[in-house]
Amino acid sequence: MSKFGKYVGNELNYVKKYLDTENPENKNYPWVQKFEEKFIELSGSKHAIAVNSATSGLHSAIVACDLKPGDEVIAPAITVIMNSVATILSGFVPVFADVNPKTWNIDIDTILPKVTNKTKVIMPVSLFGLPVDIEPIMKFAKEKNIKVIDDSAETIMGIYKNKFAGSHADIAVYSFENKKHMTSGGEGGMVITSDSDLATKVRKFAGIGYKNLGASAGRTNLASAEFQNPNYKRHDVLGLNYRMTPLTACVGLAQLERIEELVERRKKVASFFLEAVKDCSWMIKQDTIKDANHTYYTAGFVYLGEKQKSINWTSFYEKFTSLGGDGFYSAWVNPYLEDTLYGKSYANTLCKEGICPVAEDLQKKLMLFKTNYRNLDQAKRQAEILSNLIDEIGRN
Repeated sequence: MSKFGKYVGNELNYVKKYLDTENPENKNYPWVQKFEEKFIELSGSKHAIAVNSATSGLHSAIVACDLKPGDEVIAPAITVIMNSVATILSGFVPVFADVNPKTWNIDIDTILPKVTNKTKVIMPVSLFGLPVDIEPIMKFAKEKNIKVIDDSAETIMGIYKNKFAGSHADIAVYSFENKKHMTSGGEGGMVITSDSDLATKVRKFAGIGYKNLGASAGRTNLASAEFQNPNYKRHDVLGLNYRMTPLTACVGLAQLERIEELVERRKKVASFFLEAVKDCSWMIKQDTIKDANHTYYTAGFVYLGEKQKSINWTSFYEKFTSLGGDGFYSAWVNPYLEDTLYGKSYANTLCKEGICPVAEDLQKKLMLFKTNYRNLDQAKRQAEILSNLIDEIGRN
């Protein structure tokens, strides 16, 4: 049996060290700062701000862009709803761009039809571990003075044109939620940027608006005497408490030490599923792009079996699980079709069916197989079940 543990590095050691507050050295150890510094080293970015979730990071990043009421934020029509929620709660307008039918990401061709004179932010999502083709987006955005926030929640350790995926953008956000490539113990996120002004704004907004916070790594400690002065005014901007806790940073730091191993395991598991669907005309894999690597947060396929084999998505799922398969995921409902947004108007567009036809069609057909198996033999068995089912139905 080939087993793989989730917390088999320094996670427990670091947590014990953090909790051992009787030791002065442990009590004052800057866990969050060390985590941020390690992420800067990994990403090649100048600044990293640890937050308590990627959603918090997206919210902070949008606020840092200094938009005005009515300004628009373009995001893809296949992603979680939090991108839109962060935009709306910041007082701005979500605009939904359709996706490339092969990569499932937005690209410059799907973005351009949505651009107006109110477009101030483009927020691509590097979906399922595939870096977005961001170079043409950045070129256009710089010409138009538009900020780019790369939602790289699912793409840590992705490489695009020989650089850390996300680092090309003005700001990038990564997720350490429990099912991601790495975790900080359940929830957590990291924001990176090489713009010191943006970094300061992100850290301040995510740090309750404390006026003494800056771009540098770690949580700035207030001098005790100054902080205790009854006349001391602590805040100079509005902010929320999105800070990562030291306990969370302990786990994140230990996971980051193992990140190459964790990502390679995902890619290995994905290879089993890619082999299982080989030469199948009705299970189409996500296309990669030139000069980018896929980190396979999930192994995704477009299911065309209903049209070619008269077996709908649900029936295929039931057949797979009846043979011992442990299921697979669908993609999220398109954000503007969720009850939260459906029927509302943004940028003179009513949230309803038909806004982004490619994304809406893909959403109904995507099958997403998990890659976070701790046991390679179990992962192989799941891929074998899929392969056998495809053979039973017929690959062509």
